[in-house]
Amino acid sequence: MNAFAIHFSFEFRTGMRDRTLLLMNYLLPLGLYGMLGFLMTELNPSFRETMIPAMIIVAILFSMVLGLPSPLVTAREAGIFRSYKINGVPATSILTIPALTTMLHMVVVAAIITATAPLFFGAPPPVNWPAFILIFLLTAFAHAGLGMLIGVISSSSRATVLWSQLIFLPSMLIGGLMIPYSMLPGVLGKVGLLLPSTHAMNAFQGLAQNQVTAFAPLWSVIILLAGGILSFGLANYLFCWDRLNTTRRGHPALALLALLPYVLGVVLL
Repeated sequence: MNAFAIHFSFEFRTGMRDRTLLLMNYLLPLGLYGMLGFLMTELNPSFRETMIPAMIIVAILFSMVLGLPSPLVTAREAGIFRSYKINGVPATSILTIPALTTMLHMVVVAAIITATAPLFFGAPPPVNWPAFILIFLLTAFAHAGLGMLIGVISSSSRATVLWSQLIFLPSMLIGGLMIPYSMLPGVLGKVGLLLPSTHAMNAFQGLAQNQVTAFAPLWSVIILLAGGILSFGLANYLFCWDRLNTTRRGHPALALLALLPYVLGVVLL
């Protein structure tokens, strides 16, 4: 437990000192929050109704999907994890501690957005605070699982950028953040159901803000939880200690199983 706390403290301080992580965790999310707050509320006043959850999800996408995988790949390529293995650090700690520290950074960002959006942009605060907190944690958990899984299966930093963008860009465009899910045409709506951001927005709107949703928000909660568990489980199973490791327990294509809860959502919803 003491070793876990030391590792956690080190990772958290690294996130505050590393310029790239500081950019992904704080500067980009909060900068985009301010820009879209002024722009979108003028172009589309109804954006205020979903502004708080949308901006929190955007921050999670930046930190978890774009920010988490690269340091994992860099450390593996540099052979750092080999020394961890020699000193008895389990793979689960290597995967969970960066996710937990990044989630702590996201708590700070979410608190800033939730506190300032009603004051600066007239966005309504959450109605159900316990549900709001629970959905925030599930959203961060699901996206962190995908971020760690991308870092585990990526063969290089370039591949990491590619896989991360395959989640980030569609989430921004058809994930219910800027355009409501109910306004998407049929095919795009089905594709949107493959994204954690769509289910996060649906759950935030239905359970935390008591708004009308396109489908039952409880299904979104279940899908986010299942997606996070499956992603972290697959990341742990496929984890390699260094780039020279030729004894991977499974093919990287197994990572596609992380989409199974979302595929079931497309079929059932």
